[in-house]
Amino acid sequence: MEKNVLFYIILAILVVQYLAHQYLEHLNAKRFKSALPPELADVFDEQEYQKSQQYKKINYKFGVISDGFSLILTICFLALGGFEWVDQLTRSITEKPIPMALIFFGIVMLGSAILGLPFSYYRTFVIEEEYGFNKTTKSTFFTDKIKGSILTVVLGGGILTLFMLFYQSTGQYFWIYAWIAVGIFILFINLFYSRLIVPIFNKQTPLEDGSLKSSIENYAQKVGFELQNIFVIDGSKRSTKANAYFSGFGKEKRITLFDTLINDLSEDEIVAVLAHEVGHYKRNHIIVNLVVSLLTTGLTLFVLSLFINHPEISLAIGVSTPSFHAALVGFALLYSPISEVTGLIMNYLSRKFEFQADDFAKNTFAATPLVSSLKKLSKKSLSNLTPHPAYVFVHYSHPPLVERIRNLKA
Repeated sequence: MEKNVLFYIILAILVVQYLAHQYLEHLNAKRFKSALPPELADVFDEQEYQKSQQYKKINYKFGVISDGFSLILTICFLALGGFEWVDQLTRSITEKPIPMALIFFGIVMLGSAILGLPFSYYRTFVIEEEYGFNKTTKSTFFTDKIKGSILTVVLGGGILTLFMLFYQSTGQYFWIYAWIAVGIFILFINLFYSRLIVPIFNKQTPLEDGSLKSSIENYAQKVGFELQNIFVIDGSKRSTKANAYFSGFGKEKRITLFDTLINDLSEDEIVAVLAHEVGHYKRNHIIVNLVVSLLTTGLTLFVLSLFINHPEISLAIGVSTPSFHAALVGFALLYSPISEVTGLIMNYLSRKFEFQADDFAKNTFAATPLVSSLKKLSKKSLSNLTPHPAYVFVHYSHPPLVERIRNLKA
């Protein structure tokens, strides 16, 4: 089958994105041996710093291999008619558009999951194991993959089915109805993620009565933050790395602490971390992120509606019979540069919001315990303390540790 010009544009996008990504990774890797800023001199001793460097280097090398494999596989799949083969296989099963789309994406995703499994396994049971992070059993690892796949099939398949029903009934205006549906879905996930999704993978228990709970509740009362739900999640089931997060709003808002966080930090440090999370809520970051996410989704769906009926989009991925599902794949590949730009904007906003949440914690609780908690968490996870500014600009949703500390001490 003769390739159209969009096919070569897709190849160019894939290659340019890969080269740009690898260049940024190379710039970042050159900073692995940089001297630690004075503010971070107490995070690692010499032996720990060497360990953190080795951890970063091995992840960098692993990323080069896995990303290269992914690029070569994608190009070969496109050039050798992989999508055409999947499409023909799907059409031999059914000719109904919605079941055909579900089967098509099911086959593609299954193949992708199988090919990506060895890389995920190696990262978990070799790299993370070697540096003492992994607590995942092989049973948990494979069970997580199965649960994640089922969740993707149910949620992804449901959304795709809705999209196609809207497309069949409303034509070019389907994007408006799809946007409303996605908006409802995003709102639902924001509200009930911790209640419905997290329990599929982790056990959550209410924080026990005691000094820590009293300190958290006293702080929440001080800043006028109504808080009834404080949960502890069994993060140690999979990793030694610690975290805490805020989810939901209204009566569904809750704060979740990883058990590893409780084990690693002092009481004041934990309250400081939670003060940061409360800062996100008080500064309306949750709402702003929700609105920005809805706007970018609306933009994507609107642009999709302009191109979904063009046969050239399906032909661009080598599929001879134009269809909604083939055009969706072609569009996703062609739209990826715009997605990169919106990603940059989201990361910029996120870094700005992190500074604001830090300021809130500093002003309503204290800077010192937040600084010490950030240092402990970075040390525990062997974080990169000297990332390249260009890498931070593109990839980081949080400011580098040294910038956060300087801001907190200002």
